[in-house]
Amino acid sequence: MTFKPHITVAALVRRKDRYLIVEEIYDGRKVYNQPAGHVEAGETVVEACAREALEESCWRVRPSHLIGVYVYKAPNGVTYYRFGLAAEALEETGHTLDEDIVAVHWLTLKEMQALHNRGELRSPLVLKLIEDDLAGQAYPLNLIHEGSNG
Repeated sequence: MTFKPHITVAALVRRKDRYLIVEEIYDGRKVYNQPAGHVEAGETVVEACAREALEESCWRVRPSHLIGVYVYKAPNGVTYYRFGLAAEALEETGHTLDEDIVAVHWLTLKEMQALHNRGELRSPLVLKLIEDDLAGQAYPLNLIHEGSNG
């Protein structure tokens, strides 16, 4: 069996005490997540983060720093390498939401913890990203070297 890791990004967007969260249908059930998704061919992690936020939430964002890189083996056997980036909300656009997105919310930490306790988060990484941000984890984006010349 060939190992094919999935490289993903997640945008942690916070305004005051609320986080930008998408409600989506995944594997036939409603779950909550940061705007997140796969890095596409030819794009950087930072570009993927901004694109996913726009597609999933209609918000144009500016990634500011790396919170962490997370490895998660999902129940379906897929291993995800997730780059969690903090991002600033710039503006809400009229962009059409991805078809799997049900709604966009601005939720508090307490609301996120309640969703976690009810098993309604897409993965444990959703709350972990928030906790790491609150703990002060912040690394410059240039830590992610994506140059083509080594």
